[in-house]
Amino acid sequence: MKVYKFGGASVRNADGVRNLRQIIDEEQHLFIIVSAMGKTTNALEKVFEGLQKGDKQQSLDHIGQLREYHAEIIDDLWHEPKRLEKVDALFDELQRVATQTAYRAEDAELWYDTIVAYGELVSTTIISEYLNCAGVPNRWIDMRRCFVTEQRHKDAGVDIGASAPRLREAVAGGPETVFIGQGFIGGAPDGTTTTLGREGSDYSAAVAANILDAESMSVWKDVDGVLNADPKIFPDAVQIAELNYLDTIELAYSGAQIIHPKTIKPLQNKNIPLYVRPFGDKRKPGTVIRGLSAPVDVPILILKKDQVLLTIRSRDFSFVLEEKFATIFSLLERFRIKTNLIHNSAVNLSLCVDNSWHIDEVVEALRESGFDVMKSENMELLTVRGYTDELWRRYARGPQVFIRQATQSTVRIVRKKEGRY
Repeated sequence: MKVYKFGGASVRNADGVRNLRQIIDEEQHLFIIVSAMGKTTNALEKVFEGLQKGDKQQSLDHIGQLREYHAEIIDDLWHEPKRLEKVDALFDELQRVATQTAYRAEDAELWYDTIVAYGELVSTTIISEYLNCAGVPNRWIDMRRCFVTEQRHKDAGVDIGASAPRLREAVAGGPETVFIGQGFIGGAPDGTTTTLGREGSDYSAAVAANILDAESMSVWKDVDGVLNADPKIFPDAVQIAELNYLDTIELAYSGAQIIHPKTIKPLQNKNIPLYVRPFGDKRKPGTVIRGLSAPVDVPILILKKDQVLLTIRSRDFSFVLEEKFATIFSLLERFRIKTNLIHNSAVNLSLCVDNSWHIDEVVEALRESGFDVMKSENMELLTVRGYTDELWRRYARGPQVFIRQATQSTVRIVRKKEGRY
């Protein structure tokens, strides 16, 4: 078995779906993980926002736009007006959830997961139906029934031990050797839908590869492979031919978008190589990630946007006491705030965290617990691994730099958002 994962940009239109068909041509024993098409997840977040605000019309407007967007893809694929009953049924379900749910603020993450999951359910249904018509018999797999996750929403981990018998049973029997499953989603023990975090489709594919003892996993993207920087931000980015698991985990932790942070461990556990390959030309080798690799000989630049810098001070100046740290981090955990950098002095603790709709709540909770808190928004976290003197001068200096942490090989810089690099 091989596992292929296709992201939303790869299947954003009918040409992308037809290209997927070409990539998998003549493949046997293939498990395909697919994301929502194009910007569907962003639109579904607007549907959820309408539910939060009690604005049914906002939700209905965005659902209507999504129906039309997917209908155009379906018509293009079949070269004629075409209705897929399974897709219509999914949109009808979504509409009922968005307009008939008795919403409570404490259930926000539950309903977020329930709504955004429809992006993957619709995309995989369309692709499965199309492949069947195009001469590729396949079986559609509902990953909400196969991946058992922890009882946690928006960023759930998969229980591989509990999931393995379910997924193996789902692919057993029958004549099909090609299977289509959703990335990003799973099911909690109580039966509700969970999501695995943004960009979690890579993680889905890795867990499937682990369970199915795959010979390899391939992620098909709109780049030639793993680059040393985001080319949209750093125009002189170059491709990296190979990486080892450990380096990739470090890069993912620092915010590299090419591979989800949770992806590597399930592959490493069974020594399954991961290929990052260009969706536009399957003949190109891409980048391979495995246990052993040649050293990386170019600097790697990773930029995390939409950061908030929290500067926290205890009102009694007792930051040397460990229990103060325990209080702070337990509050961050309660409000699901992800910390990306920690910097402390004798009296201050500075935390660079992902922006969140709970950020003001955690600030208020910290103040109620006896801390003074200063919040700086519109921040970015830049990590430069293998930095040079020239890169240090370019990025680690200037009045926009709030925090700078350096080791022998890596510098991490918290700075005010800039227009360009």
